Amino acid sequence: MAANSSDTAAAGDAPLKPLQGGMLALMTIAVAFSTFMEVLDMTIVNVAVPHIAGSLAVSPSEGTWAISSYSMASAIMQPLTGWIARRFGEVRTFVFSVFLFVIFSMLCGLATSMPMLVVARLLQGAGSGPMVALALSLLLANYPKSKQGIALALWAMTVVIAPVLGPILGGWITDNFSWPWIFFINLPVGVLAAVTTWFLLRKRESKTVHAPIDVVGLVLLVAGVGCMQFMLDNGNDHDWFSSPLILTLGLIALVSLTFLVVWELAAKHPVIDLGLFRQRNFTIGVSAMSLGMLAFFAINVVSPLWLQTTLGYTASWSGLTSAWVGVLAFVLSPVVGSLLGKLDLRAMITAAFVILAGTSYWLSTFSSDVAYINMVWPRLVMGMGIPLFFIPLNQIYLSGLPPEQIASASGLANFFRTLGSSVSTAATVTLWQHRTEFHHASLTENITAASPATTSFLQHLHAAGLTGKHGLAVVNELLSREAATLGVNDVFWLCSVIFILMIPLLWLARPPFGSAAGAMGH
Repeated sequence: MAANSSDTAAAGDAPLKPLQGGMLALMTIAVAFSTFMEVLDMTIVNVAVPHIAGSLAVSPSEGTWAISSYSMASAIMQPLTGWIARRFGEVRTFVFSVFLFVIFSMLCGLATSMPMLVVARLLQGAGSGPMVALALSLLLANYPKSKQGIALALWAMTVVIAPVLGPILGGWITDNFSWPWIFFINLPVGVLAAVTTWFLLRKRESKTVHAPIDVVGLVLLVAGVGCMQFMLDNGNDHDWFSSPLILTLGLIALVSLTFLVVWELAAKHPVIDLGLFRQRNFTIGVSAMSLGMLAFFAINVVSPLWLQTTLGYTASWSGLTSAWVGVLAFVLSPVVGSLLGKLDLRAMITAAFVILAGTSYWLSTFSSDVAYINMVWPRLVMGMGIPLFFIPLNQIYLSGLPPEQIASASGLANFFRTLGSSVSTAATVTLWQHRTEFHHASLTENITAASPATTSFLQHLHAAGLTGKHGLAVVNELLSREAATLGVNDVFWLCSVIFILMIPLLWLARPPFGSAAGAMGH
């Protein structure tokens, strides 16, 4: 990449060579840990909400603002990554984002009231927004072209595994220390990562462009994305559009985002480069990424809820059940990265969707008395599909783009990936509740005095001393357990269908895909 703005001309004539050896390894560790830390913070707070709410004397529903505020601010900043990086430089923006993340992480841990925590989380999310997208851009810019597949693999590995480990690490820290430590652990990691990145890359700054700020586009972006994210995070708790608040937020989001698209396509200096969607592979890749995340995240949202509320698992054990998905994903990611230039990327992703669809269907066959070990196997196999899904897709949507568009493309893709996760969380919980109610009603219809099974079961309860209302309460509890299990099976089955239906979409991408950033010039 080019040097910083004071040396732009010289850098344009003689691009710096990619990093090699120990410096490349050190840069990779610093950037990867920064990415891991940021993505981890999106889920590490989830299991600590009851502790946070109790400590700050608020209700658990108010405690979820610690999650909503972060995701809302981060979602707003992600599409702005390209514009900020062009204005101030990729290295400078990345390092500054890491430092902001560290500072506001400390303030989160020091918060003594819920308003203080919410403000700190808002600022933490805003600071972290560009980190993940710029991490990918910095890795690609400083890796040799022949090893860019490995760079993609390392980036994807951190992005995928961090959300899985978040609840486990958050539960362990909360149980053994106290909730502020889920924020304090970011301090040493972030400071070391920022200092190391600046030391290695400060003379490898990207070109900067002093373009004016698109105030109208910025306001529309903040209003539209902010309202949409808040609606998705809180809609289920407010019964969706029956709530005037959620309805108002939905209308503001719709109007703002519609005008944003129209404005940005005509703006001379847009804050979001929507022209990227004119690129066929970018559109196909981001669409597949978003829909894939919707289905994949649905499994990771509803499964822990089902395990804890229906099967009686603790937060730690439900987290450990999900964690098995990261084992093979971690092991196979470098292998998949090394194969990017040798296999058809569309075939690799097709294999991933077949694996994810098969394991989703496998999960949909479990009953309420399933053993822990039986839930481990599909999760383990699912890990094979994750690197085949994320790593080739990143190369598809980045293929052929010039280096100055990589940050914008990564930021926009990261936004839609986050949006897919948010939509998935909102839709999945609502769908599971509705299907549980449906199955409960269906099962209840079979509980009649004319049913031999019902009569026999009630007789056994009577013999155990459970008569009248007590016996009926036991029956209702069993019905609720089975209904919730049938409901979660429906969600898993739907995820399987989504993965299968996405396969034809992949083959609309047009080869050759080349390197991750085809015009890097290394």
